[in-house]
Amino acid sequence: MDHERSATIQIGGKEFELILTTRATKAIANRYGGLENLGEKLMKSENFEMALDEIVWLLTLLANQSILIQNLKNKNTPEDLLTEEEVELLTSPLDLAAYKNAITEAMFRGTKRNVESEEEGIATKNVEVG
Repeated sequence: MDHERSATIQIGGKEFELILTTRATKAIANRYGGLENLGEKLMKSENFEMALDEIVWLLTLLANQSILIQNLKNKNTPEDLLTEEEVELLTSPLDLAAYKNAITEAMFRGTKRNVESEEEGIATKNVEVG
């Protein structure tokens, strides 16, 4: 998998890579109105149960991206997707708090931009406006 844009966690003794893909970004945008609204929504959840539901949903979404990519590359040996119910049964609220860092890391890595500067010595042109 692409370790430069993922974070790794363990659920039920199995390792999962959390990856922010275009598909996951679309699902987040559909649910929250965009990535920029995600943090606000998680912090302003009406109650603890709702906050846990949102974290479980997001964790399941990001963990399933690596499974979907694996299944795309290995169509003859597909793996089952992780369900929200499995995440709820195989984790504790304390685990979910620790996974929030991995979620943040995966989201950061998925949206980071590599910026390269041009070589020095290239002539620039100043244009006066007005």
